[in-house]
Amino acid sequence: MIIKYEFQLLIRINIYGMSLTARRNRLFFIVIPILIVVLALCDIMLGSVRLAPREVVAALMGAGDETVRHIVVNFRLPKMLVAIMVGAALSAGGLQMQTLFRNPLADPYVLGVSSGASLGVSLFLLGAPLVGLSAGAELMRNLGMAGAAWIGTALILMATLAVSMRIKDIMAILILGLMFGSATSAIVQLLQYMSPEGALKSYVIWTMGSLGAISLVQLAIMGIAIAAGLLLSVALVKPLNMLLLGENYARTMGLDIGRTRRMIFLSTTLLAGTATAYCGPIGFIGIAVPHVARMLVRNADHRVLMPASMTLGAAVMLLCDIISQLPGRETTLPINIVTALLGIPVVVTIIIRNRNVF
Repeated sequence: MIIKYEFQLLIRINIYGMSLTARRNRLFFIVIPILIVVLALCDIMLGSVRLAPREVVAALMGAGDETVRHIVVNFRLPKMLVAIMVGAALSAGGLQMQTLFRNPLADPYVLGVSSGASLGVSLFLLGAPLVGLSAGAELMRNLGMAGAAWIGTALILMATLAVSMRIKDIMAILILGLMFGSATSAIVQLLQYMSPEGALKSYVIWTMGSLGAISLVQLAIMGIAIAAGLLLSVALVKPLNMLLLGENYARTMGLDIGRTRRMIFLSTTLLAGTATAYCGPIGFIGIAVPHVARMLVRNADHRVLMPASMTLGAAVMLLCDIISQLPGRETTLPINIVTALLGIPVVVTIIIRNRNVF
């Protein structure tokens, strides 16, 4: 009789816990989208010219003052959309890397994506002037920093995929990715040492990150690439759930580990590579946001955690962009400064709480 009572009590506790988690998840997916809308409106309002909410709404509806409409449609709205896409992309990529490598401090750049993009941009900004191509290289000017970053990212992706097809140990792939990053960083440092002051300043500004200066055509290309990466990461939620208990367990469940790795690498490179190509290497979002999402939804199931990380990442990136514009009308902080100030406390908390890191 006592055993039967305890069993019934245990079932009730489990059902209560599941219902509590479900309510928490529903609340999360109601509050965060509303927060995104509010932050997006605030982001459009802020800038060198402060706009009233009614002016923003009128401009978005195609009415109101023509100058305000031009500012909103051609500058503020694209920047807001870039913040949403970059936040979602880096958060989804970070979650995939943390699950694949089973490392709480993994981020979307762990494969050397950021280093590859930095190498491409450094060759464009720093290498071209060294060989006298800064003035007359029409092809280089048309290619632009984004194209150069994409080429560098693609080279790193091909090298990583080639290694993953021959090496089965995921930690060895992680170490080789770090080595690729170190090698490209050494080349970048050499170019920095040899470059003129003007080119070096341009490169340093790019490394600080920026969500602006993206045309509508570039926004469309960026949106297509990030949408493809996000769709692929959503399609990978079931394999990611299998990988939570390790590759050996996933293999016994019939998962093709090699193919899954390649798909995760491709998705993360699309997400992080595109974000880096257009906005520079934005740090800490990919590490911190997935952990905050886990704490809020209290669920390790990627069917819940993946969309939670995407939406929370979009909200956090909008918040960072808003904070970067607060110092004054003529002063805007580099986005990397804000993401670091917000992300570092989260990473420190992760290290302190996770004793297995040491």
